[in-house]
Amino acid sequence: MSSELHPFHSPAKLVDWSTLTTDHIRADIESALVEGQAEIDAICKVTPEEATFENTFLALEAAGQTLGRAWGRVDHLTSVQDSDKLREAHRAMLPKVTEYSSRIPLNAELWGALKSFAEKPAAAQLTGVQKRLFEETMADFKQAGADLPQDKKTRLEALNKELADKTKSYSDNVLDSTNAYELLIDDESRLAGLPESAKAAALQNAKSKGHGTEEKPVWRFTLQAPSFLPVLKYADDAELRRTISEEAALIGLKGDWDNSELIREILKLRQEKAELLGKANFADQVLQRRMAKSGEQALAFTQELYEKSKSAFDQEFEDLEAFVAEQTGKPKERLEPWDVAYWSEKLRVSKYDFDDEALRPYFPIDGVLNGMFRIAERVFGLKIQNHEGPENSWHPDVKLYDLYDAGGELLGYFYADWHPREEKRGGAWMNYLDTGMPQPDGSRTPHVGLITGNMTEPVDGKPALLLHYEVETVFHEFGHLLHHLLGRVDIKSLNGVNVAWDFVELPSQIMENWCWNREALDQFARHYETDEAIPQDLFEKMVAARNFQSAAAMMRQLSFGKMDLEMHVNPESYLDGDLDAKIRETLSGYVAEFKTTPRSIVRRFGHLFSSPVGYAAGYYSYKWAEVLDADAFTRFEKEGIFNEETGRAFRDCILSKGNSEDPMELFKDFMGREPDPKALLVRSGLA
Repeated sequence: MSSELHPFHSPAKLVDWSTLTTDHIRADIESALVEGQAEIDAICKVTPEEATFENTFLALEAAGQTLGRAWGRVDHLTSVQDSDKLREAHRAMLPKVTEYSSRIPLNAELWGALKSFAEKPAAAQLTGVQKRLFEETMADFKQAGADLPQDKKTRLEALNKELADKTKSYSDNVLDSTNAYELLIDDESRLAGLPESAKAAALQNAKSKGHGTEEKPVWRFTLQAPSFLPVLKYADDAELRRTISEEAALIGLKGDWDNSELIREILKLRQEKAELLGKANFADQVLQRRMAKSGEQALAFTQELYEKSKSAFDQEFEDLEAFVAEQTGKPKERLEPWDVAYWSEKLRVSKYDFDDEALRPYFPIDGVLNGMFRIAERVFGLKIQNHEGPENSWHPDVKLYDLYDAGGELLGYFYADWHPREEKRGGAWMNYLDTGMPQPDGSRTPHVGLITGNMTEPVDGKPALLLHYEVETVFHEFGHLLHHLLGRVDIKSLNGVNVAWDFVELPSQIMENWCWNREALDQFARHYETDEAIPQDLFEKMVAARNFQSAAAMMRQLSFGKMDLEMHVNPESYLDGDLDAKIRETLSGYVAEFKTTPRSIVRRFGHLFSSPVGYAAGYYSYKWAEVLDADAFTRFEKEGIFNEETGRAFRDCILSKGNSEDPMELFKDFMGREPDPKALLVRSGLA
């Protein structure tokens, strides 16, 4: 009855998405909040004498599951099906959901009930995953302020609400300012240099908006990555590149969508929250239980990689400036920001005779997905197939798949949503919708997850043909998905991707390695018309070009991590004055010098400011996990990239374990030792 009255509550693994309409959100979330609060209140009533692991810690684990399921679905829809009505309903409920969740660790009676059990001898006798849940829950409560006096708890609740509201506004501004821009070109000569695929996509995009005719065609470009990035990389018209580059830099900055003040407010709120919780800054607050432990240690890690990459980075830029001078016949000078991708591509082609676009025909998206599934089947002992039965989802483009163990056990279902839409946020991500659990008969219920991105779309009746970096992105998100779907942890909150943030990218990034291996590529990289594999000479050029400007790629990621950490270790430096100038000062040495100084990415950097925590003070994690993945993949290289025993070991030691053990211990279980940073430098051609 509940799921008819409250469709967002539906316990169905594969919910009927057509029933999840905006008009149900308020009633469904209100009802779930009441239910969740009643479950919390019941734990608060447990007396010290009655306190057991089951009626305190396990009861807390089970509390609020209806709310988690319902709000997860609402939250997901805001990222793939945004509308004014949905946004309004989400905004109305966001403060209440935030208040509910932030109150849990600040509830003195609840904390008292947990401590009642914690002080009993039975607590010391817990083992395995129950011990881990006990320790993690106690640490979560302390880190979230359970031991604070009441006045500070009240302030902390208010801070959490404000952060939820302001980060949502930041995210909305990025989406709205991205969608507000279009560039219409009616003179085809201005598109010289652009690949046919990019021109065809721009023509199709214009038609979809009613621009142009067969006699007078128009090409429409937007600030969605598949639209504007080819312009920066290939368009011979420097003015066209400049226009789109400067517009992209205005995302989150133009008019009513200016995020500058919101960034400062978010930084202030985060700093106040950290100080309330007894930490010097937000980075220390966030990182205390991650692998890096503190802001200073994360900065030291960043600095170490910076020092090992800096001279190669400077040399790469020197070479690029010299190449441009040679090609244009002008004196060597600083470049414009909108010229870098264009001339870098020209330099790469001249050095390696390699053009990314030449690979596109070999990467039709369905072939990539099928090949990726077959690789995962071989390596990890799985079976993946299209879901048979009604495929009800949030959009007709979305596909649904079943994931089985090779032995026949259904492990989970997953949705895949790969192409851009105006109502869908940018980027690529994985999310989970449901976590399976063990049953009394020894079986497990299936997990449910999703992967989504904004990849090149099908054009002119051809399949969607991807660039190689888009293929890497697909494999990356699939790695996150496997981490969720292969979880065998008996406690939901410890399953899958619920791990230390600087460990979470290991399963995703390690999958990218299969995109560079000949044997693996032959499984899926097939010409969409002839079914031929990538020619050997083209493959060799691709591999040779892999580390072209690898120091620049390294430095780009390090600069984002450095900016993030500095803003959260020393927020007071960014609270007034020219935000871009301050960030330039912070990143001195990390970014190249240009003729026209570019704006910072900070106002559109959703990783840092689109949610109360997200990747804030944690962007360094990508590089941290890259060290882990480069090192872990050396075992596959040694034992065979399709070696089933190695794949099974990775599945057993990492993918199935979630947060059931300390991440360093899990890594050591797989590799037999702690990680060695040298593997990343070797792979990047920097050592």
